[in-house]
Amino acid sequence: MMTSSQARSLGWAAVLAVCFALVVVLSFRVHAVKSEVLLAERQLISLQRETLLLETEFETRASQRQLAEWNQVEFGYEAPRAGQFLDGERQLASLGEVRGPNAPSPIRLASADADDVAAAADAPMRSPVSGTKVTLASAPSEKDAGAVFAQAFGDFLIDASPIRPAKAESPTRAVAAMKGSGE
Repeated sequence: MMTSSQARSLGWAAVLAVCFALVVVLSFRVHAVKSEVLLAERQLISLQRETLLLETEFETRASQRQLAEWNQVEFGYEAPRAGQFLDGERQLASLGEVRGPNAPSPIRLASADADDVAAAADAPMRSPVSGTKVTLASAPSEKDAGAVFAQAFGDFLIDASPIRPAKAESPTRAVAAMKGSGE
């Protein structure tokens, strides 16, 4: 037989078990509703992006119609026809006009022979304005600028690196250093 205090304790344990089960069920329900809310928010964001995309496309197509109307009514532009395309440079050159008597000479591309290049390399550089000889800041015996930059940049990267090389000393040298410092 059970005494009243044992029955009361058993009753409280049953009430606590029921409350615990209700809390667990309620927390599962809260998490389910929360996940549904997050899913709805994601769908809402997706729909807003799709709406923005469709609005942009609509505005683009509306402006294309407006441009087509302006072309037809006001400007008279038309798409090029097949007969308007040229076959090559000669046909393009044939469309050019004959130069007038006082017209400037046409611009031509510079070209040089190998002999001219070798002779120019030995000749001193001259200023195009004054014609005086120009000396360059770097002498030919120095390293080229790319190698100097690469060396300096490499040194910079080594200094900036958080990884430092180990400075290992032999044990006898470390002991001698400690004795010399008075420790």
